[in-house]
Amino acid sequence: MKTLFAVLLALVSVTIPAGATPVRIKDLVEFDGVRGNDLVGYGLVVGLNGTGDGIRNTPFTEEILANLLERLGVNVTDEQFGSRNVAAVFVTATLPPFARRGSQIDVTVAAIGDADSLLGGTLIMTPLNAADGNIYAVAQGTVIAGGTSAKGEGTSVVQGVPTAGVIPSGGRVEREIDFDFTKLRRLRMALRTPDFTTAGRIEKAVNGEFGRRVALMLDSGTVVVDIGATGMRSPAHAIGRLENILVQPQRKARVVVDQRSGTIVIGADVRISRVAVSQGNLTLRITGKPFVAQPNPFADGQTVVVPRTRATIEEDKGTGLAEVPAGTSLSEVIAGLNALGVSPRDMIDILKTIKAAGALHAEFVVR
Repeated sequence: MKTLFAVLLALVSVTIPAGATPVRIKDLVEFDGVRGNDLVGYGLVVGLNGTGDGIRNTPFTEEILANLLERLGVNVTDEQFGSRNVAAVFVTATLPPFARRGSQIDVTVAAIGDADSLLGGTLIMTPLNAADGNIYAVAQGTVIAGGTSAKGEGTSVVQGVPTAGVIPSGGRVEREIDFDFTKLRRLRMALRTPDFTTAGRIEKAVNGEFGRRVALMLDSGTVVVDIGATGMRSPAHAIGRLENILVQPQRKARVVVDQRSGTIVIGADVRISRVAVSQGNLTLRITGKPFVAQPNPFADGQTVVVPRTRATIEEDKGTGLAEVPAGTSLSEVIAGLNALGVSPRDMIDILKTIKAAGALHAEFVVR
């Protein structure tokens, strides 16, 4: 097997393509006024095959069921409910920008009681409220559960999440957002990942597109466009032209690792300084072999078990001390470590140690 030094030294000569692919502005920013709004509601799913809430364990299910029947003209005073065919759920949805009355939206349903499954259930008409407390949509329809469950006398099996599901086009918009988009005179573009270089490039690209100074970078996350200076008839026409302009974004050098799954994501601009790396493993072995001690014949004594334990520590030879030349990209280092069969866990430890030594020039994010 090649040594770590030999592999890394060979990889230094590999040419990595430089430069990022141009991206549309619509994929880099959020336009002021063009946004969705979250909706939430509380309702009932009925028609379950004995997999709903236990009424005695979830009194709020019984309460909302009684209120619903009362509104429908059914007198349920002092009645006792014992059915497990009903489940209390939270209903969530997103009201898209510029949604008009009568439009349909998708809704998500999730049980909040002790229901086993929502499979085959039907959501009863549920009003959906926004953060201001007003009702903007109403949801109703058959729930498509995201899993399945089966139960027997001695065992049960669950696949996926049967207590949550979706209703495609299950919500209908009943109220529109009070926002007059046509009155905008200045349009703000908010970068999803703030960066001064990217914002400056957006400003330059927009001004070049219109042939005059119409855009101004305010900070690393905001670029303002004067709609009147663009000569477009409306803000909608201006956005339709702006969002398709190509810009080459600039990203921070960043390394992201997930210790639970061993996933490592490395940015193309990550670099490391000259550093030496050595990684090895210690193996601790403890063995026990008890010894039985017996008294001499005809002696007044007892048989005693004497413990005997042996502990040894072994260190793998590993790959020795390897030197990484200055200016090497981290992707080349990772490729060398992969070629040597280093596990993701050990690789994460090596990266953290290089960062602690001050040789990793990037933001190091651990999740």
